[in-house]
Amino acid sequence: MLNQENELTKIITKFAESGWDVIDTPSKIWLNVNMNGEIPEAITAELVAAVKKADNECGNCGCEFDPLYKRALVLLCAK
Repeated sequence: MLNQENELTKIITKFAESGWDVIDTPSKIWLNVNMNGEIPEAITAELVAAVKKADNECGNCGCEFDPLYKRALVLLCAK
């Protein structure tokens, strides 16, 4: 479980550093809240919505993020 949490944090950190507003801001918020402990469901729900939107808009373009959207959704929904 810890490995999945680490994997998710790495993926979300990559999203936060992307510079793309769709996933950048929600990822930063999630990471900041995550550093302080328990993550409110509303914050995770906003991130899930953002990742779904990013996946819909860019999930098949061939960039390095394409598989990360899908993996992040699996990990976020497993929480």
